[in-house]
Amino acid sequence: MILFIKLLLAHLLGDFIWQPNSWVADKETKKHKSIYLYFHILLHGILAAVLVWEIAFIPYAILIAISHGIIDLIKLNFQQNKTKRTWFIADQIAHILVLIAIVLLYQNKTINFIWFDNQFWILITGFLFITKPTSIFIKTIISIWSPESQDSNQDNSLANAGNYIGILERLFVFCFILTGHFEAIGFLLAAKSIFRFGDLKEAKDRKLTEYVLIGTLISFGVAITLGLIVQALLLQLL
Repeated sequence: MILFIKLLLAHLLGDFIWQPNSWVADKETKKHKSIYLYFHILLHGILAAVLVWEIAFIPYAILIAISHGIIDLIKLNFQQNKTKRTWFIADQIAHILVLIAIVLLYQNKTINFIWFDNQFWILITGFLFITKPTSIFIKTIISIWSPESQDSNQDNSLANAGNYIGILERLFVFCFILTGHFEAIGFLLAAKSIFRFGDLKEAKDRKLTEYVLIGTLISFGVAITLGLIVQALLLQLL
């Protein structure tokens, strides 16, 4: 389990946290001719090798890097504007399945990075997962319902404010779950509803209201689910 957690952390860092939008745009335009594609592949191999920190795992890290590049190339060559959402989901599922296969293949079960214990790896992966990766997942899922009227109020909103608000609310919920303060989640949801009520009332747009509600519920749902999963994993280590 800890091996998979470390590999998942490496994947989140390489695919979301440390992959600039400029890399993504260049890969989509140039595909296999993009130099950033190969930087991206190399980054995944290095991250997997460093986080596991076992000499015996290096061939598996290379296998992860190569398979990641093949999966990305398939997505880049076959996706279209209308199918980007589908290919994004398929791409991520394929990467996770590869990580699971690597865990099953790897024979060395004594993997412990001497600087940190297993609880650290579970916590840091959970925290990272509910930041930018979850924002991208939610944006991808609900983009099909994005209301046109949302652009009319864009000038009155801070740049990327909604994204940062979503990340902060999920971090709060995640911490509330781990510390056993479930009642605080209700207060947080109520507070957000109060602040959002004025905007939605002025907008007078049912589609915008439903769009915000879907995004909020998915955001809270992911944070609660992940918090419970991490809490259960931590309890198993005690």
